[in-house]
Amino acid sequence: MNPSISIFRTFFALLFVACFLPAGFAGEASSKTPQNWSGKQDTWHGFKRVHFPTEGRKSYIVIPEKSAPGNPWVWRARFPDFHYEMDVELLKQGFHIAYLDVSDLFGSPQAIEYGNKFYKRLTQQHGLQSKVALEGVSRGGLFIYNWALANPDKVSCIYADTPVCDFKSWPGGKGKSEGSQARWNACLKSYGLTEQEALDWPNNPVDRITTIAEAEIPVLHIISENDQVVPPDENTLLMFSRVPEKYRKNNFQIISVKEGTEKSKGHHFTHPEPDRVVKFIRQHTLQSGNRDNSSPTNE
Repeated sequence: MNPSISIFRTFFALLFVACFLPAGFAGEASSKTPQNWSGKQDTWHGFKRVHFPTEGRKSYIVIPEKSAPGNPWVWRARFPDFHYEMDVELLKQGFHIAYLDVSDLFGSPQAIEYGNKFYKRLTQQHGLQSKVALEGVSRGGLFIYNWALANPDKVSCIYADTPVCDFKSWPGGKGKSEGSQARWNACLKSYGLTEQEALDWPNNPVDRITTIAEAEIPVLHIISENDQVVPPDENTLLMFSRVPEKYRKNNFQIISVKEGTEKSKGHHFTHPEPDRVVKFIRQHTLQSGNRDNSSPTNE
């Protein structure tokens, strides 16, 4: 074969691949940060943030300078500026950080419906990874767990900070917590339940944790042992006690803080192990082959 013809064929073959290969097919392409974001822009801890509505609700995305392979992301529920240091570090390592404000819906079916639309937009329109790391602070625990229960195949891992796992504990105040009557009324309304129906409700995260365990979703919680707002023995500790033994050791971990601040009734504290959280999320969220081996004042 004429060498010049061979060269031309190679050139046109490479040109065809460059023009028609689907975006994200090659490893290099998948490491590029998606650029098709539109909306009001500002900065969040030094990173570009784009605001856009989701069904009339506040939502935004914080964008890394360069996305890690596969475009991984963290979906934060409630108090996005509390214990944010892990999210800033993950941004530096190529994660997107997303937020949807459904805090007044307490993880109700309506909140999950909004969440499904938010997830669909970020993954299908903007190319973020199909499995997301969920982060929930306080009442955000209700949302992340109920969304995970509805979408277990879409969750890489769960990290929860002093999470509400049973709305009877908070805002209901039916145990040790004082709860919040106004928020309890709002919670009942969001679920469309009477108080008695809520007391009999069998679908709180604390009741359904076996589904998360069977889906083999890794879970890490941080709790304060003197938390009077979201008592751990009504939430995290009770929920984890219901995890079948064969799943508990490897997939359910707790960082326990002896005392939260007096002002917050034990609910707030300085995070003792942010690096552990970063490593946990990286380990379970980055695509195979790219994994790391190594303040709210009123809930």
